[in-house]
Amino acid sequence: MADGGIVNDAIEQLKQVGLPAHVAIILDGNGRWAQQRKLSRVEGHLAGAKAVERIIRFAAKDLQLEFLTLFAFSAENWSRPQQEVDALMALVRQFALEKLSDLQSAGIRLRIAGDVERLPRETREAVEYVIEETKDGGGLTLTIAFNYGSQQEILRACQRIARAVVSGELAEDEITQEVFIANLYTAGIPDPDLIIRTSGEQRLSNFLLWQSAYAEFAFPETLWPDFTPSEFMKILEEFRMRERRFGTIKGE
Repeated sequence: MADGGIVNDAIEQLKQVGLPAHVAIILDGNGRWAQQRKLSRVEGHLAGAKAVERIIRFAAKDLQLEFLTLFAFSAENWSRPQQEVDALMALVRQFALEKLSDLQSAGIRLRIAGDVERLPRETREAVEYVIEETKDGGGLTLTIAFNYGSQQEILRACQRIARAVVSGELAEDEITQEVFIANLYTAGIPDPDLIIRTSGEQRLSNFLLWQSAYAEFAFPETLWPDFTPSEFMKILEEFRMRERRFGTIKGE
């Protein structure tokens, strides 16, 4: 039996019909989860971190997913109360260092999408250390979108390309879609096949705007700390029933 009472046969059946190569999840609902229980928002994030660990383990070990991206902290989240921001930074640092051996043993390769330069030095150094130590992992590529905003990412890509043109490294007629993609935080990662946002909110909130052009979406009502492998499986089972045409007509 896999986590959450999921039968291994069901997982194998999903693998045979085809799992998505890349699943991205917007981790929403930690604050509301805490509020419902009369707990602090920090306690909600601690519960959310346990859900993160649970889903990563399930994605890597049971599903053997290729790519998983988790939206943990947006570029707009700096406006939250300082105590909450500080707690989140400490939580990321602690999670990265404490789970390093688990990531390595599972063959998980960690990446960060976002502006790490703004992170507190201790958090930035911890994250960069874990990225370096897991770079040879041959299993799941785990991307944490942290201090990430898709509009900012697109603007950054444009600025980098403009500088390359001004310096003479790149000619105007050499600016292609491939060049643009290579300047995104997600360079080297395929676009997500499926984007999940927990808590029932039905918007992207500045997440993977370019990359989500042909993604499928799921919006479960479950708050993130309560999200389980069982619910993840149900969403994947529903995903495989969808017809993805990528702008064409079936049969073309």
